Amino acid sequence: MGTLRRLLPALVLSACLGSCLSPGGDSGAVDGRVEHVVLCWLAEPASDEARQKVIEASRELTVIPEVLSITVGTPLASDREVVDDSFDIGLVITFRSAGDLAVYLDHPEHVRRVQEVLGPLTERILVYDIIDR
Repeated sequence: MGTLRRLLPALVLSACLGSCLSPGGDSGAVDGRVEHVVLCWLAEPASDEARQKVIEASRELTVIPEVLSITVGTPLASDREVVDDSFDIGLVITFRSAGDLAVYLDHPEHVRRVQEVLGPLTERILVYDIIDR
């Protein structure tokens, strides 16, 4: 039950965003800033070197013109049940629009960093895309 409780908000958010961003959806639904939230679990959580490589590679994504800002860090430890602090590195990347996010996802610099750094050094990546209403 605990796992379902944790996954349910993500499933609902994914369903909502999927319908908003689908080609047949309301064209006005994609207007607004987008926050691309990425949570990473390292393959070797104790490796400070791996952690630093992921953080540096993430900060370098500011070379992509569509990126307005990037915040990269580690979780703030919490004993509150509602807080998931199990990830190793979190990123919040801000875009002007869903269109800019789409360009970013296919950008060669993003693809390269995912293939060369994030892919090999992470065990799991979870993404939430949030559009400002």
